[in-house]
Amino acid sequence: MSETGGILVLNSGSSSLKFGVYAADASEKVLLSGSAEGIGHASGSLHIRDGEGQTLVERESVLESQEDALKTLDKALREHLHAAPVAVGHRIVHGGPKLREHQRITHDVLEELERAVHFAPLHIPTALKLVKQSQKIFLDVPQFACFDTVFHRTMPEVAARLPVPDELYEKGVMRYGFHGISYESVVHRLEPSVPARCIIAHLGSGSSLVAVREGKSIDTTMGLTPTGGIPMATRSGDLDPGVLIYLLRAEGRNADELEELLNRKSGLIALSSGESDMQELMKKAQAGDEHALLAMNAFVIAVRKQIGAYAALMGGLDLLVFTGGIGEHAEAIRQQICEGLEFLGVEPASDKVKVLETQEELQIARHCVELLKT
Repeated sequence: MSETGGILVLNSGSSSLKFGVYAADASEKVLLSGSAEGIGHASGSLHIRDGEGQTLVERESVLESQEDALKTLDKALREHLHAAPVAVGHRIVHGGPKLREHQRITHDVLEELERAVHFAPLHIPTALKLVKQSQKIFLDVPQFACFDTVFHRTMPEVAARLPVPDELYEKGVMRYGFHGISYESVVHRLEPSVPARCIIAHLGSGSSLVAVREGKSIDTTMGLTPTGGIPMATRSGDLDPGVLIYLLRAEGRNADELEELLNRKSGLIALSSGESDMQELMKKAQAGDEHALLAMNAFVIAVRKQIGAYAALMGGLDLLVFTGGIGEHAEAIRQQICEGLEFLGVEPASDKVKVLETQEELQIARHCVELLKT
């Protein structure tokens, strides 16, 4: 095994933690990889594999917290790589209006993240907790924040501005866009010949699309928060603002209730009457479940409409890329999305359509390699 700890990348969810350890050079060699799933639940599991894919740790037991997972991971690093990591990279969904560059995590960065919590109350607190846990476990190891919003800084003002008064824009109410690290990884794989007019669809439990001109984001579906855009597993996507006014006035809902409704009880799970997983929805729809069929069709049509809109924005389309859990693994969904887009030259088996695995952890490692040089 290697005598260097490499770059540890942490990609956290509400009850999961994906991670990878990569060589701290340009080789991009995978030293360790794995994930902790179902954290805090009896069905929780932890899997760690070496660079060849051989299992090093496999646990089917409760992990009380991400800190438990990190401690086990630290032990595995020392046992199998014989060293602590030389750097730790974190995927952070939202950094608010002032953190728009991938950067080393300092006291000031942490304070700014604390101030930005209201921009992504479901994501930033989890990220902050993980960073602080990591700093305790990996003492004196430089830690870096990679933000999903960075890729979309290239959007023109007409895309970034929301139609609200200037005073709100000055407070950071604007279109940020998300899934940026995933999009970066796709563009990296397309280099050096990135098509001039490309649409990338990151489709998973959270889903978005981006219009990419000459390798740069010029528009994306998510806005101020990851709740906007197309309908998702449990998120509403874009809604008539009047719906929220109605819920506030007529039903007396408060902000916390609206947040719960829009982020956890809407989207596919609402349309299907209880199912959010696309593979299960496809099975139920095939078996004649009308609610599942409605949810699936709503998702497909929303994605197809957005592809058409972005093709119009760019004056045509050279490449459509599918990525993310649904984008990579649900062939039937990809086929249905492409139906009706033949006028753009889009057909599932054509050269104009690619399916690429998202490589968020590797992309974060690339950034850390560069940031270590500064």
